[in-house]
Amino acid sequence: MSGRRGEVVLAGLSQIGTPYVYGGSSPASGFDCSGLTQYAHHVAGVAIPRVAVEQHRASKPVRLGRPGPGDMVFFRTGPGVYHVGLMVDSDRFVHASTSRHRVQLARLDTPYWTARYLGAGTYLN
Repeated sequence: MSGRRGEVVLAGLSQIGTPYVYGGSSPASGFDCSGLTQYAHHVAGVAIPRVAVEQHRASKPVRLGRPGPGDMVFFRTGPGVYHVGLMVDSDRFVHASTSRHRVQLARLDTPYWTARYLGAGTYLN
């Protein structure tokens, strides 16, 4: 994978293990979910909104097939609570998780994420 898609994916993967911090948006301070996706896009020279719900609204929907590397996946994890991750391949996404308090990989097809899945979007060609 090359170009901006590759840059976004590598930037996200490079943060695995970084602490989860609510409102965090940098490797030095830690990340929340939307801070991580905004940071990864920024590294690739792509400006996106800061919060998950706005990232979802402003992204171009991924309609055909499964989301691929560099696409963003959106979830509703509670009433008025949204979560976002960044696909790294056809099955896994990187995200800043409150469950382990770190940036980590997860599988899109697990029952937890499948039940909360809202859709995928992209800012990349």
